[in-house]
Amino acid sequence: MTAYVPGLTEKDLYKFALSLQQLASGRSNATGTFTCTTSAATTTVTNENCAEGSHISITPTTANAGAEMGAGTIYISATANGSFTVTHANSATASRTFSYAIIG
Repeated sequence: MTAYVPGLTEKDLYKFALSLQQLASGRSNATGTFTCTTSAATTTVTNENCAEGSHISITPTTANAGAEMGAGTIYISATANGSFTVTHANSATASRTFSYAIIG
């Protein structure tokens, strides 16, 4: 769920009100999904709203992702401006898909 973001030169108050309503309703442009790279130990996720030191919350959205989370083998190993890195089991298992939210 993305939120409307008015441009820097926007003068229409309706568009600012819409943006505030969407933010108050929980919409955010700092969310997304990723699937763990198969046969690799890390996956890099690109999101322009990520910054060094951001907090990343992940939620499994498939059974294989739930098993990965339950095994305790997945964590956010690095954050940077524009991306974050997820370390996980080096496995040929496909469809380990997660949703994420970025704070900060």
